Amino acid sequence: MQHHTVLKVAAKLLLPFILLFALYVQFHGDFGPGGGFQAGVIFGAGIILYALVFGTGHARAVVPPGAVRAAAALGVLLYTGVGVASLLLGANFLDYGILAADPVAGQHLGILLVELGVGLTVTAVMILLFYAFAGVEGAETDRAVANRDGAERAAAERAVADRGGASRAGPDWTSTS
Repeated sequence: MQHHTVLKVAAKLLLPFILLFALYVQFHGDFGPGGGFQAGVIFGAGIILYALVFGTGHARAVVPPGAVRAAAALGVLLYTGVGVASLLLGANFLDYGILAADPVAGQHLGILLVELGVGLTVTAVMILLFYAFAGVEGAETDRAVANRDGAERAAAERAVADRGGASRAGPDWTSTS
């Protein structure tokens, strides 16, 4: 996608707003529509848009698969940790009211942490699924592939030039040897 300038410029302009909207949905979910799942989908879609426009190699450099796997695990641990903290404090699993001295403040804190864990996990799983389908896990970056291809092409051109251009002109049928 080297010549899609309009697409790249449009993506560069829209991507910050997409990610900002995902954060809005994440943190507004405590008071209205939205929350972790919706924000995770939006955030994951933004990263996937980046990968589709700029290449999976560039996306892998910005968001490495190892970091994405760690984020997925962290999101699940955060969600589960809130539930276990509730149990350890003597309430039911995910009974947020016990997390603070004021039950309303505990509810807000618990919902914020659980939704953050859900958002982190959904984002990470979407990106990991995209990487799996795109074949990024063991692939080289786009720049490394371009450098390797360019080096191979240059070596082939040098080999042809060293032979005096014989391969360009075709076989020499006039020789008697």
